[in-house]
Amino acid sequence: MNTLKLLAMVVVVVLVCAFPAFAADTAGANSPFYGNAIGAGFGAALTTIGAGFGFGRIGSAALESMARQPEVAGRVQTGMLIIAALLEGATFFALIVCIIMATKA
Repeated sequence: MNTLKLLAMVVVVVLVCAFPAFAADTAGANSPFYGNAIGAGFGAALTTIGAGFGFGRIGSAALESMARQPEVAGRVQTGMLIIAALLEGATFFALIVCIIMATKA
């Protein structure tokens, strides 16, 4: 039930944030709010949401494992930081792709 509420809230936030883009004048194909920009905006939003969930899962799993076995906390923390850095790199790559696609005519 909480997942459904969260999903509904995310949909509402995305639609509210995208409202100015939908209200823009799209008479010409070279308009900055044509299909590429809207698609890139949704792609960037999904990328950010996915990264947020990923960081939350990494943190919760690391804290749970540290609580269960405190003697391996250093190794768990190192592994968590490496995985978080890889996730951040993938997120930045996806955002750069979205930015590039938004500027294509």
